[in-house]
Amino acid sequence: MRKKTIGRILSDKMNKTRVVGEVVKRKHKIYKKNIYYTRKYFVHDETNKSNKGDTVEIIFTRPLSKNKRWNLFKIIKKQMV
Repeated sequence: MRKKTIGRILSDKMNKTRVVGEVVKRKHKIYKKNIYYTRKYFVHDETNKSNKGDTVEIIFTRPLSKNKRWNLFKIIKKQMV
């Protein structure tokens, strides 16, 4: 079973490559407050179907380039323009 995650497309300026951000919530060890931060993944999108703001599901794959280790699995929700 490969790793899957859901995120939002932050950038679609590169050809066949998207930057997907996954928001992670953690509790601070001392102050017990929620801390939100974003993990960024470089994702391969062969058909250039996705656009900035779309919610997508990505899947882990073999290394495709220096930074790309994820493939676009499916588009969950399109961004309304």
